[in-house]
Amino acid sequence: MSEGSTRLRWTSELGPEALFGGKDATLFGRRQKRARGPRMPVLAVTGFLGSGKTTLIRALLGRPEGANTAVVVNEYGEVGIDNALLRSSSDITVLLGNGCVCCNIRSDLQETLRGLFADRARGAVPGFERVVIETSGLADPGPVLQTFATDRALGREFYLQALVTVVDAVAGEGNLRRMPEARKQVALADRIILTKTDLVEAAARTQLIEHIASLNTAPLGIAVAGEIEPSFLLEEAPSRSRSAGLGGPEHTHGLYSFALTFEKPLRWPGFEQTMAVLQALRGPDLLRVKGLLAVEECRGPVVVHFVQHVAHPPIELEEWPDDDRRSRIVFVTQGLPREPVMQLFAGVSAIAATGCA
Repeated sequence: MSEGSTRLRWTSELGPEALFGGKDATLFGRRQKRARGPRMPVLAVTGFLGSGKTTLIRALLGRPEGANTAVVVNEYGEVGIDNALLRSSSDITVLLGNGCVCCNIRSDLQETLRGLFADRARGAVPGFERVVIETSGLADPGPVLQTFATDRALGREFYLQALVTVVDAVAGEGNLRRMPEARKQVALADRIILTKTDLVEAAARTQLIEHIASLNTAPLGIAVAGEIEPSFLLEEAPSRSRSAGLGGPEHTHGLYSFALTFEKPLRWPGFEQTMAVLQALRGPDLLRVKGLLAVEECRGPVVVHFVQHVAHPPIELEEWPDDDRRSRIVFVTQGLPREPVMQLFAGVSAIAATGCA
């Protein structure tokens, strides 16, 4: 009998249990005698710049279902505005460094999650039951999905519960046409949430929903002022193949990210006038403008948020989120560098007695 047939007979006679180590063995080694502890669910929230991710997360944290949540924020910019806003809503908020979570700081995300898990185990941070990751508005979520799928060490402690993509009803159609990041975010989502639907006509909303459906048939929900049923966010996402969208990161070219800082309180009419001029001249290029302002005659900071031609109503907070009381505004633009924006602000005498840093 040949060596090959001998080996086949030996396998048949002994059976798989004898070959792999007894009844507790499997093809991949002996079964674990002791079950590991439950893994921590991770909710990844993505969406293009200005889509409403921070508002959605703050609303979730304010509900009982969102209690005991740690938040990891990845911002595309040198000053963390979203991180400062979320810090008041969560006992544990971590800001990843300047950059895109899908590229140069992907390893930082892995180390941050491991560090959170270790700090929780030794009581260095308050106990938490889940982690929410807010990606940069320019993040391609494909590498984030790959991280959870391929990092076995991370997989012992965490699992990706769902990838939720937020789409702005006002700017969403244009973003899907022009920005590869926006298309990738929608294509890879387990759930899609539409925001700002009250600002568009029904026909435009229908067209956007049809465009989204052509990219992904995942469940779609509508948030009102950031509020949506928590179960829509927190229920386990069904397993499905994402292989078609897990290529390398795609990014729009000609992007600028910069911050303007003002040492003294601003006069609101001057700031409002400057932004109106900027929106009139370069509105489509203002992918996102977000800031915390110290405004004369206001006790708390004023949150301002602009997305292209849309100016969201300013909101005065009860208190500053940190000890830095200076006005800081983060710009993410396409084809619009820092210098002309800084000159425009400096040219409006009503802004402040001090120039920007």
